[in-house]
Amino acid sequence: MKMRINRALLSVSNKTGIVELAKFLHEIGVEIISTGGTMQAIREAGIPVTYVSDVTGFPEIMDGRVKTLNPKIHGGILAVRSNPEHMAALAKHDIKPIDLVVVNLYPFKETIAKPGVTETEAIENIDIGGPAMVRASAKNFRDVIIVTNPARYSSLMAMLSQHGDADITTRKTLAKEAFNHTSEYDAAITAYLEKQLAAGK
Repeated sequence: MKMRINRALLSVSNKTGIVELAKFLHEIGVEIISTGGTMQAIREAGIPVTYVSDVTGFPEIMDGRVKTLNPKIHGGILAVRSNPEHMAALAKHDIKPIDLVVVNLYPFKETIAKPGVTETEAIENIDIGGPAMVRASAKNFRDVIIVTNPARYSSLMAMLSQHGDADITTRKTLAKEAFNHTSEYDAAITAYLEKQLAAGK
């Protein structure tokens, strides 16, 4: 069975099940790249993982505000595999395709629900790189599988074990869930700012 998923990017705030998923991906020969805390959890479990900064050639900066916003990441996600110009651009700029993206976002809703939370704390829990990766992956769902919900890991692993890939209906369903994930996230931020304004803050 030929595995269509060769390279995966894992970057999650909710780490439920992520080590198990990473172990599975490693066992089926998938290269894993990751960020900060996710990478640490994977590495501590003894699973080989490449730090995103080693892929981009650029360090995480500004307290992690900038880490995945880089052509080495987004080029690998957004390239249409059937487009020769896209594939030539990858080769020219030494960018490797990313076939699976597993991302869930900073816990904004959970943060603002805490008593006495400051505006600064709330603002720092507005994810930027996460939604960019989620939306890029969901846009390119024919070539990239995007998973935003840990509850999906087991069915994904079963599908990859059996077929080495996800069918187009699954890919499109996961893309729809991804856009819903970022939509709800933005709605929560909008509601928070509206509440701040109404309170004269």
